[in-house]
Amino acid sequence: MSDKQNLRQTYRPTHDEAARQAFVGALKGYVNGPLEQRLAAEYESEIGPAYAREHGQPPQNREEGNAAFANNHTFGVWGAATFVSQDLMWETVGETCERVLPDFARRRQDIEKGQTLGRLELNPDLEIPEPIRDIEIHRQPGGYFDDEVEDGLLTGLHYFGTIELYRNAKGLGTGANVGEPGMGRYLLGALKRRYPDLKPKRILDLGCGAGVETLAYKEAFPDAEVWGVDIAAPLLSFAHTWAEDCGFAVNYRQADARATGFPDGHFDLVMSHILFHETWHDILPAIMREANRILAPGGVFLNGDTPYQPARLSIPKQVTNDWQVINNGEPFWTGYVDMSMRDELIKAGFDEDRAFADWDPLGQGEYHIFGGSKAAA
Repeated sequence: MSDKQNLRQTYRPTHDEAARQAFVGALKGYVNGPLEQRLAAEYESEIGPAYAREHGQPPQNREEGNAAFANNHTFGVWGAATFVSQDLMWETVGETCERVLPDFARRRQDIEKGQTLGRLELNPDLEIPEPIRDIEIHRQPGGYFDDEVEDGLLTGLHYFGTIELYRNAKGLGTGANVGEPGMGRYLLGALKRRYPDLKPKRILDLGCGAGVETLAYKEAFPDAEVWGVDIAAPLLSFAHTWAEDCGFAVNYRQADARATGFPDGHFDLVMSHILFHETWHDILPAIMREANRILAPGGVFLNGDTPYQPARLSIPKQVTNDWQVINNGEPFWTGYVDMSMRDELIKAGFDEDRAFADWDPLGQGEYHIFGGSKAAA
């Protein structure tokens, strides 16, 4: 990597790498689009009526839907294609990540030798709870805790690379736009619609992962003190390197989201993106209580996550989602979607009239936006 080349310029798939990744993106697009639409059509014309003739009514939930779809050929093809596309994603992204890893590692070394803009606080003694510790979420090889290559930098780079694959498939991840925090900006839009006058001085990105979206919060509030917290040290190692290279003064801390280590009332804004469907639902209440504890009077807790609550989904979509839970690295998904986020917020101490759970438009679909505010002192 030249002295003038930053990591946005470094992460560039070669022609052949890009072609293979484009194929994976197109395959995923077909599986999640036309093939799922075909499944839905077969449910309406064949699968649902056949189940109703045998049981007296159509399937009423995902368990009954699973039984109805069990021997359907198209469903079998869909499952096989979904599973293979996930394997291919990690394989093709891995080619690029392993090729550019030495440049990322050298850049991290340069950053560590100098005066950093933000801090990286890792805790090697932190106990990673089960079952999170032993799960390969999204079927990422080695999971989020594999630190065998460059102290985990490759693990974070792999996660980053898959985000870029999806963005490229949508035409968003080319040129200077590599690593743009699109979902962070989307959540800031959701925040502004609900709390237009909020001007936070301290911001926390809870469950920040590889830290890409965290940069949107520093971008929007440049004078604010911004922190990202995650339980996975490898992801934070990447996040800090990326933020420093992009010129953002963001701090990262390895901590359990149930016990962040910050003082009471420390933050004016606590955000999260896809935290709750990637963590064990049994600890969700404790995470919300911790968010309430560290919020300052007048502060806001705002989260964006998957909109797959069963009451909002057709039976075919409930079935395909449940397949992902069982077979494709989404083991915590069901626990999250079966809970009422507004009820959980209230149980965690947020006032009933200040807690909310909405579904905001996102592309041709929607996203689950939930949170609450704390009364001003």
